[in-house]
Amino acid sequence: MARDADVVVVGGGVIGLAAAAALARAGREVLLLERNGGFGQETSSRNSGVIHAGLYYPSGSLKAHLCVAGREALYARCERMRIPHRRTGKLVVATTPSEVEVLERLLELGTANGAPGLEILDAAALRAREPALQALAALWSPATGIVDPDALCSSFAAEAEAHGAVLLLRSEVIAIEAGDAGFRVEVADPDRTRVRVDCAAVVNAAGLAADRVAACAGLDPDALGYRIHPCKGDYFALAPSAPLRLSTLVYPVPSGAGLGIHATLDLGGRIRFGPDAEYVERADYGVDAAKAGHFAEAAGRYLPGLRPEWLTPDQAGVRPKLAGPGEPFRDFVVAEESAAGLPGFVSCVGIESPGLTAAPAIAERVLELLC
Repeated sequence: MARDADVVVVGGGVIGLAAAAALARAGREVLLLERNGGFGQETSSRNSGVIHAGLYYPSGSLKAHLCVAGREALYARCERMRIPHRRTGKLVVATTPSEVEVLERLLELGTANGAPGLEILDAAALRAREPALQALAALWSPATGIVDPDALCSSFAAEAEAHGAVLLLRSEVIAIEAGDAGFRVEVADPDRTRVRVDCAAVVNAAGLAADRVAACAGLDPDALGYRIHPCKGDYFALAPSAPLRLSTLVYPVPSGAGLGIHATLDLGGRIRFGPDAEYVERADYGVDAAKAGHFAEAAGRYLPGLRPEWLTPDQAGVRPKLAGPGEPFRDFVVAEESAAGLPGFVSCVGIESPGLTAAPAIAERVLELLC
């Protein structure tokens, strides 16, 4: 099999772009295929843009390890490449005695995972830091921050191309055939014209379509636990005229399929609330304006006086979750598939939060798996 590329990366979100940059920097001949008309248009850009410290994930999990490693690499990258970002810090607030107990467990877990500088603030210390908040206590995480996801994706794309990678948009993978010397990847453009690309290795970083791409290669997503359960999250923006100011990110204690409706800042200081969590059959990026009352009630538990009329629909994102409704924690999948009969095929599946933070570390892990 004559090779057109050494490695084909499927997916041009932050994970695929970071992997392409790492592989190209290491001297591999890389071709990246993205089905949309731009990079990072799905999960990568439709989120809170938070650089996570590593509070929530079971110790020893990939999410914990790659979040902490990725956090430090991401901050260094932002400084080095002047990617817009800010260390805002984060408060996880408890409004009931039982939630205070959750904060104590998060303090222990986050410290074990390597989140630095964590401390629990009492109500008075919390009020002194953020007068608008009302809670019994809060966990302060000084290493949490925010980043411009689009600028981050662009930086990885530019780095990959600078090292010789070829990045193709509007190129959807429709079949992957394994052979003795590698893979043949069949690609369709917007006119449904099909081309075939031969390569030695494939990286599946297809996000919401990662289970479909796995199936294209002959893997069984259900048997392997790779089935994606799309989980939508809506955001509402606070009106600039609203009499409410925050200087840091504010989260409730985690519950359900997400981290709860939290208050985040963008790099311009605008306040957004979200996301909620709703399992859906397919990606839908519309925001139901009628949810404003629910969002105001949820965030009003720690921001008393928040009014629905101050909130306007902002954006929605869809998480590529491996855990379905009511199911327990599922870790990232970052695995080379020799055990499944596909040597040289790397699966990056279920890369939801903290995937943005973990992207540099996931990319290095992909590189190690293909060395």
